[in-house]
Amino acid sequence: MSSSPLRIALVAGELSGDHLGAALIDAIRARCPEAQFEGIAGPRMRAAGCRALAHAEKLAVMGLAEVLVHLPGLLRLRRRIGAHFIDHPPDVFVGIDAPDFNLSLERTLRQRGITTLHWVSPSVWAWRRYRLAKIRASVDLMMTLFPFEARFYAEQGMPAAYVGHPLADEIPLAGKGPAIAGANACSGAAGCVALLPGSRMAELRRLLPVFLETARLCVEARPGLRFVLPVAAPHLMRLCRQWLRKRAYAALPVRLLDGNARQAMAAADAVLVASGTATLECLLLGRPMIVAYRLHPLSYPLVKHMLKVPFVSLPNLLLGAKRVPEYLQNEARPRRLAAAVLELLEDPQLAARQTQAFQTVHHELRQQAAERAAALVLERAGQ
Repeated sequence: MSSSPLRIALVAGELSGDHLGAALIDAIRARCPEAQFEGIAGPRMRAAGCRALAHAEKLAVMGLAEVLVHLPGLLRLRRRIGAHFIDHPPDVFVGIDAPDFNLSLERTLRQRGITTLHWVSPSVWAWRRYRLAKIRASVDLMMTLFPFEARFYAEQGMPAAYVGHPLADEIPLAGKGPAIAGANACSGAAGCVALLPGSRMAELRRLLPVFLETARLCVEARPGLRFVLPVAAPHLMRLCRQWLRKRAYAALPVRLLDGNARQAMAAADAVLVASGTATLECLLLGRPMIVAYRLHPLSYPLVKHMLKVPFVSLPNLLLGAKRVPEYLQNEARPRRLAAAVLELLEDPQLAARQTQAFQTVHHELRQQAAERAAALVLERAGQ
């Protein structure tokens, strides 16, 4: 074993990748206290001790149309990060999510003899399956969050390991954890709904007006109903406040929260949520939900044409059945969403069918994921 400290390169994208990266750092440090980390890191990873060559927020680009605008800067960043790791080779490289950025970087580094792992599989099982060839050339081992992903790679003859999801480890199983950590944030005689229109500006611009109009229609039908809207970042908070100052929504009973999405969901009687990682967190919290999403008008036809799965939300994909209502693109209209939210609030059995199914998924995903991923990373690093 080398006397020099173990050097691990990490590149994470977005808030969810930062969460996973921080958990991985902590798990590796528990086994290898002298390990050093550097790469593209979010605030949690930086707090955990990762030296940031760039901030993960730079990779938070969504949709085919949006990527085109930011492409020159992303390419420059990838060349810079690649050159750094070629000049200063790590013992192992771990790309966390951000596949459009990471896979090309991983291929470059792997060609130089650097061992590469990728955590969070791209959705190749859902669409753009031509990426399998690139993954095969780029990644020594794919670490998956979900069991169906590892099975998919095995069918393709590619190395993969199911490690589980850290959120499933972190969030207590139903009946074992605190009842409602954020009860004071969301209360109302007629119930409370959490609104989560996304954590990225492009998502928020498309979904916030829809969600607020949905809330207004719900209050018309159910006076006394209240709403809580957690906001991930200051620039997103400014946009939310601008919309809530509009005449149509100035009197709407919506409480804005600085972050605290988990507490907001846990406290709510129902959740209206953008498709994405938040739906998994909602599932793990055992809260009934309605899923909605809108892509850029130019992106949606392309994505729809390439989609190979019957559902888009993680809860339905994990359950293999449409237990959670999904409203996509033009179907994500306020009147439709309001009707679905009100039905969920007024039919306890409907909500219970969702949450009972969610418990099964929670048990399956609870695998001590960060520890299992850390063991694989250290094994590939020769530790």
